[in-house]
Order: sequence, then structure tokens, then C-alpha cells
Amino acid sequence: MALRIYFCGSVRGGRQDQPIYKKIIDYLSTMGEVHAGKHIEPEDHETYADDKAIHDRDMVWLEVFADVVVAEVTQPSLGVGYELGRAVAMNKKVLCLFRPSSGRPLSALIRGGDNSKDFCVVDYSEDQLELKLKEYFEKYMV
Repeated sequence: MALRIYFCGSVRGGRQDQPIYKKIIDYLSTMGEVHAGKHIEPEDHETYADDKAIHDRDMVWLEVFADVVVAEVTQPSLGVGYELGRAVAMNKKVLCLFRPSSGRPLSALIRGGDNSKDFCVVDYSEDQLELKLKEYFEKYMV
């Protein structure tokens, strides 16, 4: 069975990282089946969608269709924090990707949760994105 990957990143909190999300999703798609609909749709795709429907769909994807969660956490997002908390409660493996070049500090609750096993935080630059993803999956998802 193919590896099932749930990707999350900021949507309503700021979509300026959309091109980076696409790069991440494209690479993850070579590793397995990716659930990340809201990040690959046109910008206004979910404008008219019901919030409860989005929540319920994403929680099913997270619970049923995720062996691992990959989160881009550079852009602060309450939704991503919620998804990460739920993933931890479900005992999912989690990889958080953060770009220090953004000039933003990463939340202590995310950085401090790194246990280098089930919950990992990896700093990256855009030019090392694929390498960092490859290293994580080779080390933790074998």
C-alpha cells in the first residue's frame, strides 16, 4: 500500500506561501498518496464552502488517510496548529517544515514539541526543500 500523506499549511492566515506548498505537494506526490485539496485548488475554491464541511472532511483525511502529516509552519495558522494537535492525539508521525529566512519566530509549542522521532521540526531553505524531505522520509518512514 502506498504511503498516505496529509499536508497542511496556512490558507486563511495567508496564501503567500502557495507556490512553496505546491513544490512540497509535488515532491510528496512522488512518495505516496497526498491529501491536500485546499492547498492545490484555486485561491477562492473554498470561499463558499461550509466551514463545518471543511473541518469534517479534513479530520476524516487526517484520521483515516494519513500515515504521516507534513505541515509547512512558517506562516502562523490557528488551523494548522489545530491539525497538528489532532495529529499528535491520533499518534500520527508529524514533520513540521519551517523557513528561518522568513524572519518570523516559530512557536515554542511547535519547536519545543520536536522529539526527533514522532514529531520533528526541520528548518529549511527553498533550495534544500527536496533534500530535507528526502532525508526525513528515509530516516523516519522506512
